Amino acid sequence: MLVVMRKAARTWVAKFLLLILAVSFGIWGASRSLMNGVSETVVAVGDQKVTVNEFRLAYQRQLADLGRRFGTQITSEQARALGIENQVFAQLAAGAALDQLSEKMNLGLSEDRLAKLIADDPAFHSPSGQFDRQLFTSRLRNAGLREADYISERSKVAVRSQIVEATADGFEPPKVLVDALKSYRDENRSLDYLLLTKANIDPITAPDEKTLGDWYETVKSRYRAPEYRSFSYVKLEPSDIADLASISEEAIKQDYDAHKKNYEIPGTRTVEQLTFETREVAEAAQAELASGTPFDQLVTDQGKTASDVLLGDFTREQMPDQTLAEAAFTVTKEGGTTPVVEGTFGPVILRVTNIKEGRTRSLDEVKDEIRKALAESAAQEDIMTIHDQFEDLRASGSTLAEAATQLKLKPVSVKPVDHRGRDMSEAEVTLPSRDQLLAEVFKTDVGIEALPLNIGTDGYLWFDVTEVVPERDRTLDEVREKAIADWTAEQQKIALGAKAESLKGRLAKGETIAALATELGLAVETKTGIRRASDDPILGRAAVAAAFSGPNGTVAAAPGSDPETQILLKVTAVSEQPTTNVLGNDDSQVLALAKAAGDDILDQMVNRLQTEYGVTINRTLAEQAMTR
Repeated sequence: MLVVMRKAARTWVAKFLLLILAVSFGIWGASRSLMNGVSETVVAVGDQKVTVNEFRLAYQRQLADLGRRFGTQITSEQARALGIENQVFAQLAAGAALDQLSEKMNLGLSEDRLAKLIADDPAFHSPSGQFDRQLFTSRLRNAGLREADYISERSKVAVRSQIVEATADGFEPPKVLVDALKSYRDENRSLDYLLLTKANIDPITAPDEKTLGDWYETVKSRYRAPEYRSFSYVKLEPSDIADLASISEEAIKQDYDAHKKNYEIPGTRTVEQLTFETREVAEAAQAELASGTPFDQLVTDQGKTASDVLLGDFTREQMPDQTLAEAAFTVTKEGGTTPVVEGTFGPVILRVTNIKEGRTRSLDEVKDEIRKALAESAAQEDIMTIHDQFEDLRASGSTLAEAATQLKLKPVSVKPVDHRGRDMSEAEVTLPSRDQLLAEVFKTDVGIEALPLNIGTDGYLWFDVTEVVPERDRTLDEVREKAIADWTAEQQKIALGAKAESLKGRLAKGETIAALATELGLAVETKTGIRRASDDPILGRAAVAAAFSGPNGTVAAAPGSDPETQILLKVTAVSEQPTTNVLGNDDSQVLALAKAAGDDILDQMVNRLQTEYGVTINRTLAEQAMTR
């Protein structure tokens, strides 16, 4: 959350912040001393000064803005982590720099223009949309501002806007900039490349003990053993206390007879459908079938294939058209066809195969299922009673295992597992309500009696942590096999990278990529239409970037999309024509990007002004302002 807030807090458009007016009616209840000439200065740029109260108001406004955006109140600790005070310093210093420039340039504003700006402010409009003098006075009074102070500050903001509009808003990007951005976006390249793998390098010999040991010391944090915990648990669900022997044969038969429909297995069949334009054509086809013409021949005569006429496997209820279902399930002969049927899309003839008639599972087939279901249903009534008995036994001092034994439940001991549910050999451990149980186990200390967990809709789970094995660095002997494999893989990457660089050098000196391919026993691969933004599944981002690192004819080597590979490439063609059907060819995006250069110019101008005029910040006063 804080990371997202920090990114949002840093996202600001300079020209907006340079125009902000340090007033917010009815929100802050600003002091009347806001503009009354307080001599305490937090930020000074040239002759321009920002007072403690002005800084405080800007700081509070920034907090409120972020709070509204994220739907929460920003604390002082979060504000400090976000660097809000530095952003406010930057905003106020930028505004003061423009004020100093406007004063140096003798920029001003006519009274008529200032009056119109105030009159156009919707904050002072009546419900009819007109400027309301009484509303203007009352809102300034409620905000603790004098009219003269507000008018002075409004005039200052208006003068700043003249500079901002002339610099940024009035910026029209030159055609050469727009064309350059389009060219950068549209440029695409063709290239020949070789895909190098570890098969193209000499085998890596096993490391000696010193080499492996020295390497392991630099990377042993990769092999650090996590914290493990041993625990025992007892599960209570209906299946854990169900008494199968208590269910009589008579009860099973009665339940079977009462729910016999639940054991029906509906019949299925595979249906093929041949459609016809008219019923006359369909009846002619039926006559051909009757005379011995195979159904498959009719399919071929229509220029169709078996997959074209296959509808699929259906029960009677699953058929999308019940008229067709009636006809299909009347067929009893394997491979039989129906008469002409008027379907939703016209006359059809159906062929039916893989006929499996429906049946009802016998009592003997489902007897065990019914016994289990009846026993668990009866056990549900006893769950809370046994839960309370278990809790009473625990409260009286019984161990988990003792309480379980008395209530005929099964205690289970779990050997050390990590928070992922893997044991010390990295094997998955089967656990009930795995994620929920592990989360609580790793929150509980040895000797602490934790509350039972609710599992499912009517189950409980008790557990005791019996041992905590702290995380630690594993010794080389414990992970020797994996360490050797990892060291070997690392050396292979290094050797393959060196091989690619060596081949790159030969290619740059004039050898052909085809000759290198022949030497390596590889085929020269080709890519066309590669753009800077391409995420090619073979080349990967690094090789694409390398392909754009120079002009036509550039040779380069870079890791492939698979980090175990290297790409040796040569650019064979460069085109600035936009490729077709490619997302991101919207010229409006390029134009917007070019126009954004106006904001960059404004930022650079403000930075230059601050350097010229000098900026001083009294952080002690600012700290006091933020904590009041």
